[in-house]
Amino acid sequence: MNSILSANSQTQIVKTGFLQFEPILGKPKNNIARIESQLLQAADADLIVIPELANSGYNFESKEQAIQLAESVDNSPFLNFLSEQAKKLNIYIVSGFHEIEKDLLYNTSVLVGPNGLIGKYRKTHLFMNEFDFFEKGNLGLPVFDIGICKIGMLICFDWVFPEVWRILALKGADIICHPSNLVLPYAQQAVPVHGLINKTFNITANRYGTERGVTFSGQSIISNPTGETLVKASSDNDEVSIVHINLNKARNKNITERNHVFNDRFPKDYFEIIK
Repeated sequence: MNSILSANSQTQIVKTGFLQFEPILGKPKNNIARIESQLLQAADADLIVIPELANSGYNFESKEQAIQLAESVDNSPFLNFLSEQAKKLNIYIVSGFHEIEKDLLYNTSVLVGPNGLIGKYRKTHLFMNEFDFFEKGNLGLPVFDIGICKIGMLICFDWVFPEVWRILALKGADIICHPSNLVLPYAQQAVPVHGLINKTFNITANRYGTERGVTFSGQSIISNPTGETLVKASSDNDEVSIVHINLNKARNKNITERNHVFNDRFPKDYFEIIK
């Protein structure tokens, strides 16, 4: 990979980024071509995040169309394409993926590396019309160790729920990748706060454009463990952004010399949250 580890191991720099584009509903080959062109601009990165449902588009006309556009992990032109690109460019890719397993549809995020598919996450919190198409995610909240860092994944509307961000951080995620098709206008303000509270780097790769009456907000972001937005895309254009991040900033969970994000918690006092 392209990451830089200093001799004293005090600085581990990883080049992370996102692709922002406008997937076309029902045109997977067009979407692949758009992604391939953008990945060429990101060839020097270690990790790239691509928006939600990047292979299919989002606002399906019917359940029949949704089924027609879905792909199985075991037989997916889109995943084959991502795997080829990851191997060729020697990078890791997180992407939204419209998945079918047996007769069930899932709004999924996949992690692909130079050796192919590493793992996946299925969206927990469905938004609006997604209830008409997708099943609730059933894979829990996995964290994947890719050697240079540990990666967790969430998808779009998951951003509302602080519990999932905390769980991924407790499991050791350095970076939380967040493929999105955001509609609500304030999500990009909240994501950095989750990073501040959990001391993680967060990457929201959002789409833009209007699809069958639904307008998406673009403004993809990367934020750091102190809640700062390191880069923010426009609301209505293709963009590729890459930033250098120091992973040790996510691994130091101290707030002050006497306060620690995780050690200062009192989990036994929090049981009311599950009543």
